[in-house]
Amino acid sequence: MSGLPELVLASANPDKAREMVELLRGVARILGRPAGLGEVEETGETLEDNARLKALAVSDFARAAAVADDTGLEVDALGGAPGVLSARYAGPGATYADNVAKLLGALAGVPPPARSARFRTVALARWPDGREVIGVGVVEGSITTEPRGDQGFGYDPVFAPSAGDGRTFAEMSAADKNRLSHRAKAFAELAAGLAGPGGPPSR
Repeated sequence: MSGLPELVLASANPDKAREMVELLRGVARILGRPAGLGEVEETGETLEDNARLKALAVSDFARAAAVADDTGLEVDALGGAPGVLSARYAGPGATYADNVAKLLGALAGVPPPARSARFRTVALARWPDGREVIGVGVVEGSITTEPRGDQGFGYDPVFAPSAGDGRTFAEMSAADKNRLSHRAKAFAELAAGLAGPGGPPSR
């Protein structure tokens, strides 16, 4: 692992953290989120804003390079909602099940052909001197009429990717999901930036 850049993980979500560590394996040495760092308020208007807020908070606290991401589910029939509010769609402290239930309620009566959606992830690594590397990943799909599967997290039980075989992300193994997912695409792009000539570019 010597020679790999070190990045401090910004995510306080253990499910996301597990995926991020796996997706950056062999590309960066991931260090755990600092103890004592409180929750970072995600007040940005975009996914990139929120990823930057989290990475900046951790980088300043740890005085080291940090990596963060933010993900939104964009449902066409809902005008792109929940979007940047995906993690708290059903309100502060909402559980995964709460968010899924609100989404399915909002789509009640919407036929399958009109349930198109996409996941969008922005992954961002930031250094104390302000340098950044950003990766973006998008996966198209549709929202199912009921939850299926018990793998994954978040909206995975109701999102079936268009490039898949009809299964939701929650019906897939982690390896199968990572071949298709928005987060995998975003971190692949981030990894390419980290591994580019000369390492992370200056801003």
